[in-house]
Amino acid sequence: MAALPMLVLLGAATNPPRLVDILSTELDRNVKILKEKGDPPPYFAAYEVTEEQSEALSASGGAVVNRSSNNSRTLDVTVRVGTVQFDNFHRNPRDPAYFTGGIPVSVDNNPDAIKRYLWEETDRVYRASSQRLLRLRTDQETKAKPDDPSGDFSSAEPETKSAPPAKLTFSAATWEPKVKAWSRMFTLYPEILNSRVSVTGQRETKYFVNTEGAKLEFGRQFARVSISARAKHVDGMDLVATETFEGETADRLPKDEIIKAAVDKTASDVIALLKAPETEPFVGPAILSGRASGVFFHEIFGHRIEGHRQKDEGEGQTFTKSVGNSVLPNFLSIVFDPTRHRLANTDLYGWFDYDDEGVKARPVTLVEKGILKTFLLSRSPIQGFPASNGHGRRQAGAEIVSRQSNLIVESSKKVTIKQLRQMLLDEVTKQKKPYGLYFEKVTGGFTTTGRQGLQAFSVMPLIVYRVYADGRSDELVRGVDIVGTPLSSFAKILATSDTQEVFNGFCGAESGSVPVSAISPAILVSEIEVQKRSRSRDLRPLLSRPEGAVK
Repeated sequence: MAALPMLVLLGAATNPPRLVDILSTELDRNVKILKEKGDPPPYFAAYEVTEEQSEALSASGGAVVNRSSNNSRTLDVTVRVGTVQFDNFHRNPRDPAYFTGGIPVSVDNNPDAIKRYLWEETDRVYRASSQRLLRLRTDQETKAKPDDPSGDFSSAEPETKSAPPAKLTFSAATWEPKVKAWSRMFTLYPEILNSRVSVTGQRETKYFVNTEGAKLEFGRQFARVSISARAKHVDGMDLVATETFEGETADRLPKDEIIKAAVDKTASDVIALLKAPETEPFVGPAILSGRASGVFFHEIFGHRIEGHRQKDEGEGQTFTKSVGNSVLPNFLSIVFDPTRHRLANTDLYGWFDYDDEGVKARPVTLVEKGILKTFLLSRSPIQGFPASNGHGRRQAGAEIVSRQSNLIVESSKKVTIKQLRQMLLDEVTKQKKPYGLYFEKVTGGFTTTGRQGLQAFSVMPLIVYRVYADGRSDELVRGVDIVGTPLSSFAKILATSDTQEVFNGFCGAESGSVPVSAISPAILVSEIEVQKRSRSRDLRPLLSRPEGAVK
């Protein structure tokens, strides 16, 4: 009889404590010891654990080529030594502030195991932080004063909330026959060299605590279907067509017939590109679809108004001195809103409840009727803007900087897409150009923002048409990249359509890859520059396809 209570007690003892409670307790303990023994002592510290659960399937030619399941946790430790005015995160291009290791930790809430990770990593990060502060102080004695005298850290109201995302509801067994069938459709096209259909469901939970009293458990789900196909022209150029669909959860992905139609469209796009002429360098009027213009604004505007770039003297600082001045046409406004989950029935990728510094998400108007109002800010202040507006972000394992979220372009000079097209034709005639361009679909882009490099950008289109003013049908072309410089490009926007479109994706920068969205109407520009895309010299495969590879 005496054994029964013992069994009950043992059963109760196996109930693991919440991870956020373990983090909070250990943060207090470790920081208390460092303040007693450390020189210099820390004045701020934070723990963030990012937990990822995912299921993914990929198929090609009707067969599964990858099936994966993941459950992992990554720990990031932040320790600040010095003062809020000058600490170990002080910006110095010659000595980047990189302390966190993004180490894996136990997915079980085993206190002893997790405490050991926290103890070892906190000690390591503290030592690295102290050493960099010493180097910075020595360096400051021989350097001129910076243009921006603002401090290195700002205060923020500590947030406490427990709102973990719902359990991941993704059935690989349900999706497997679908991706097999969709990928098999590409085998009807012998010109397509390789193709793939993938589907992913992911749940991300973040646990955050800091010495100010913040204690958060929050997160989200992601779901995505990705379709791609590739062919090779006889001249060696690789031709690619893609399509993606995103949902906040797997049950919000499109219906099967919509995805099937997208597979057909992707295949037909690749086949059409094989017959399309290669473009020549060109400068002239163009329309960028809503998705294409979303990438355009993300690259040439969004990265240049991230707060840390205004303070870093290695950056070009395109807009640092432009607050209160016109930076876009007066009919355009830009808002970043990480609280927005969807546009109409399209789910957005760039939303979050709290940023990676525990600051509550909020909408921020960056540009109002063409006038620059503020920047995207983390807890690293810049001159004139002493506090965060909730845009300190990172991929697990990287240091936090200010990053984009849901970029939303709003216009007061809107016309129908039919009217916008007529305006393009009028510009072609007015400028006596042989044609204009219409950019229907893009795959992404990149930009250079550093002071030592060119202030330039490139957007990589997939589907581009020449549009003729003499009544000829639009002509698909291949091998074109949009290039330009930001300030001159903004001045050439003439009007927008009356319908916004969404581009969802992941943006890579100093703090890793983060999910973002760009929402924009189509735009008409009086002038855009395109160049030839670099191409491979490799020719098509010499061997014929194996028997049965084409059905």
